[in-house]
Amino acid sequence: MQEIRCPKCGEVFTVDESGYAAIVSQVRDKEFHNELKRREEAFESEKKLAVAGAEAEKDKTIAALRAELRDLSAEKELAVQTVNAEKDRVAGEKDAAVKLAVADAEKEKDREIAALREQLTAADAGKQKAIAEKETEIARLNERLEAGKAASEAAVSEAVSGKLLEIERLKAEKANEENQHKAEMELLREAHGKEIRDKDELIGYYKDLKAKMSTKMVGETLEQHCSIAFNSIRATAFPDAYFEKDNDARTGSKGDFIFRDYSDGVEYISIMFEMKNENDTTATKHKNEDFFKELDKDRNEKGCEYAVLVSLLEADSDLYNEGIVDVSYRYPKMYVIRPQFFLALISLLRNASRGAMEYKKQLAALQNQNVDVRNFEQNLLDFQDRFGKNYHLASEKFQNAIDEIDKTIDHLQKVKESLIGSERQLRLANDKAQDLSVKKLTKNCPTVEAMFEELKED
Repeated sequence: MQEIRCPKCGEVFTVDESGYAAIVSQVRDKEFHNELKRREEAFESEKKLAVAGAEAEKDKTIAALRAELRDLSAEKELAVQTVNAEKDRVAGEKDAAVKLAVADAEKEKDREIAALREQLTAADAGKQKAIAEKETEIARLNERLEAGKAASEAAVSEAVSGKLLEIERLKAEKANEENQHKAEMELLREAHGKEIRDKDELIGYYKDLKAKMSTKMVGETLEQHCSIAFNSIRATAFPDAYFEKDNDARTGSKGDFIFRDYSDGVEYISIMFEMKNENDTTATKHKNEDFFKELDKDRNEKGCEYAVLVSLLEADSDLYNEGIVDVSYRYPKMYVIRPQFFLALISLLRNASRGAMEYKKQLAALQNQNVDVRNFEQNLLDFQDRFGKNYHLASEKFQNAIDEIDKTIDHLQKVKESLIGSERQLRLANDKAQDLSVKKLTKNCPTVEAMFEELKED
């Protein structure tokens, strides 16, 4: 089976090998015919362009040759006119010389006439030679013109022949590819004949199953069918399980059934079920994906781990008819099943979750150990934080005390310096007192000095 995604709606559908081969064949044949038509149109365009280019080149060459021929004809006429003028000039000079020579001598006259005749003969020979050269040039140009015409026609013929050969080659390739394609189709038909028959038998089986299901669901709803199917094996397969209708609509919506199973009183799996069915005569057909969003919302609101849509919608869908369809790419842990896979899916999910119970217990123990380690680390960090704060405060007070001591030492040093200064001043005062005398006191005081002299005499 091959999966094909629709480029417009994005829907994925599957086709068998023969259908896939037919689609590929149609696309390839269409692309091949389009490519062949495009190439034929391109060849025709190139052919027309080549012919037009050759015609233009030929016309251009003919026009150039004609212009050159006109130039040569003009040069020829100019040369003839020049020769005639020279002839007339020489004849005039001849008559003038004859008239002048009559007075001198007959012999000189004959000599001049002979010379003039020689000049005239040479001029006629040059004229004939120039005319012959021009005629030769004209003949050569005519030959070039004819050769250019022949080459242009040959180039055009060669280009046309090449394009025709290319078209014939492409037609032959197309015929060979068509024959090869037919051979491949025959091989595919032979190789997949058995698969086609198996698919037809499988389609017949599903059609019969659909008819049986529709007949059964007409009398009882899909919910009743699933409930009866589960309760018929509940005592043996799910003795500790909870499977009841979801009657809690406090959040505004509810599912159809909730399944929960327990081990040692601990819930290890929970499933939200939604059942959808419709008669074949229903005018408006629903799709399974129309109910995914609401089902995921109910699963989250009711705290269920899985969500399962038991559906008879889209009865002709090969995707949903194949079995259990995982749609977790749209919504997490969501499945779509047909009713015949209802119990099988519950068993698969229950066994998978039960197998993971031991790992969950070990994980819980490790998590508890991690909690203890984290608590120990937290206590240690708290102690370090408090100790650091106390140390910081003590360090600050110790530093303040040292600063105060330094200030006290500075103050005492200043007091010491003041005392030393006072002692020096007292010593100087004592020296001055010891050096004091009456003579010094009465100096510049004659009256006091006279009084002391009188006292001394008394």
